[in-house]
Amino acid sequence: MNTVSTKSPDCELLIVGAGPAGLAAAAQAAELGIDVLLLDEQPTLGGQIYRAITYTPLSKPEVLGADYWHGTTLVETFQRCGARYQPNATVWAMVPLEDNAGYEIGYSIGGNAQKINARSVLLATGAQERPFPVPGWTLPGVMGAGAAQILLKQAGAIPEGGLVLAGGGPLLYLLAWQYLNAGARIDALLETVPSGRLKQALPHAWDFLRSPYLRKGLQLMRKVRAQIPIVRNIEALEAIGQEGRLATVRYRVAGSADMIDLPTRYLLLHQGVVPNPNLSRALGLAHDYDAEQLCWHTRVDEWGASSSEGVFVAGDAVGIAGALAAEHRGRLSALGAARQLGRISQAQRDDAAKQARAALYRAYRGRRFLDTLYQPTKAMRRPQGDTIVCRCEEVTAAQVRETAQLGATGPNQMKAFLRCGMGPCQGRFCGLTVSELIAEVREVPVAEVGYYRLRYPTKPLTLGEMASMPQTDASRKAVIRIKK
Repeated sequence: MNTVSTKSPDCELLIVGAGPAGLAAAAQAAELGIDVLLLDEQPTLGGQIYRAITYTPLSKPEVLGADYWHGTTLVETFQRCGARYQPNATVWAMVPLEDNAGYEIGYSIGGNAQKINARSVLLATGAQERPFPVPGWTLPGVMGAGAAQILLKQAGAIPEGGLVLAGGGPLLYLLAWQYLNAGARIDALLETVPSGRLKQALPHAWDFLRSPYLRKGLQLMRKVRAQIPIVRNIEALEAIGQEGRLATVRYRVAGSADMIDLPTRYLLLHQGVVPNPNLSRALGLAHDYDAEQLCWHTRVDEWGASSSEGVFVAGDAVGIAGALAAEHRGRLSALGAARQLGRISQAQRDDAAKQARAALYRAYRGRRFLDTLYQPTKAMRRPQGDTIVCRCEEVTAAQVRETAQLGATGPNQMKAFLRCGMGPCQGRFCGLTVSELIAEVREVPVAEVGYYRLRYPTKPLTLGEMASMPQTDASRKAVIRIKK
């Protein structure tokens, strides 16, 4: 990885992401006297899980539930801690400084590119929805349940007319409950969890029975099932369009030969969330494939330290475990960074971490049961035929399979043939799907196939932003080398 010339740091610890992990980490680090700067691309604090918590237009707190409003305690603690905060800041590059002096971070605010140096970096970039590539998923009227939840939190918006939810996982039931509280009409919830999955999850039931998930989950499911028709064991799903937008959801229940048509205006898809890998991969951090959660996550130690010196990672980026676990991981990573910066001793770090580590253990309890129960089926992860896989370049599942048969051994080779992963999202919507399809054709594990090799900028930049970037010694030297 290229390095840039050393410059005195503008801050000791730079944190990317103002969700539960980033907020908790920033408050913990600032309490220890560390100069902290928190960058986040959203206009307000909270991340995705606590989106718009400081200004949501929803007048009734019960619409979103108590777990959402827990985020106010994190926001208030952060606002009192003395850390600096920059909203609307999109981070698109991180380059190591010479002599292990830290990192130079490139980011943009309002179309103007800027740079800052930091001795240490903590990535709290969170999660994104897992791709759910079914036929017709690119039609207007079809969207992810997570995106729909953001509209509810941020704008108080709910769909008008017919609405169907499809997929699996706790978020699907949570959104259904929140929509019902907000007055939405839901025609059906189509659950893609196969009938034998509960039996597979039973070996992990003891921890789940002692977890906070059980009581909340049962209450949620009871309320939703009392008001919405639930169709279980869906094995095939399609979105059918008419006049340029969604008109019908077509599905088949396992064991039946017939497809059923359900007219609707909106379809919300969800089959779990996965770590957002783009910034950590561009930085060159080591990643591991999780065969239970079926996704890649950043490799870290118990303090969130990554494979690169001075870079810490916290929250769902190191494995999906929920908002509370992300919060506690943030505190532990902040303590790890404080030790690395020399602000506290190892003994002080270990003593300060006891409460957060115990809370993290409690938050993790029951996760394996949920991961097993709601693991997406192959049919919903590995599309067939003309189903779009790469939305940016409109690459189909058939094209990916054919190219793999021609000898493309991994996603990076696939780019040369099909350009998948080279659009504005840089693989966020297609990365996991492409890797799985190649693995299926080659008959090897997904971990062997790998993932896209990502480069900076990790977010789209305009020429105007690049021109507005302040000059540094490194950039001047680069121009001289180009001229020569």
